[in-house]
Amino acid sequence: MIDINDLQFTWPGNPRPTLNIPSFSLSQGERLFLHGPSGSGKSTLLSLLTGIHLAQSGSIRILGQNLAQLSGTKRDRFRADHLGYVFQQFNLLSYLSVLDNVLLPCQFSQLRTQRAGNPKMQALHLLDRLDLHRHLHQPVNALSVGQQQRVALARALIGAPEILIADEPTSALDAERRGAFIELLFECAAEHGTAILLVSHDPQLATQFDRSVNLPTLNHAAMEAEDV
Repeated sequence: MIDINDLQFTWPGNPRPTLNIPSFSLSQGERLFLHGPSGSGKSTLLSLLTGIHLAQSGSIRILGQNLAQLSGTKRDRFRADHLGYVFQQFNLLSYLSVLDNVLLPCQFSQLRTQRAGNPKMQALHLLDRLDLHRHLHQPVNALSVGQQQRVALARALIGAPEILIADEPTSALDAERRGAFIELLFECAAEHGTAILLVSHDPQLATQFDRSVNLPTLNHAAMEAEDV
């Protein structure tokens, strides 16, 4: 699903690479936990995996496609078709209802619309699973933080994307709500055969995943910086 080889990325003006990753992979249906402290390159890696930025060397293949070989417009289309994303701050549109927020990916991706079959029915199913069926027509800014988080999860899962990326999705939750969110994430992803890459600085979540990867260990740039 994801295959990285000899990846190097340096932000403009920086003397050393932010990321130097010899290899990394995510398998079909795998649930992978990627953790590391603030500043370890987690957000940079996600921007490369989603094609927002391109590495200076090496390759990132998503579903066999080398992202560097796509134009910016085609990367946007590829991301909309194949990746679900739960942002740390959710990035919901406050002026839209819960239901309309969930349906947004299908407006940008014909493939996800086709996979959903009936997008509205799938949105209603996801929202029912996430105990949000009573809030369908409410604006999302009227919801609690936990409810908004579940809306973001439903939006990421609609249309059965092959890969779901979640960036610190539990940072605003207490321990009980963190556990409930992860359980719902796994249940909904399994229903659609979606692989999960969850990024967090909280190592306590690691035991619930198939595999745990420490980014500073994976990222040789971090090791090289320590040696300087």
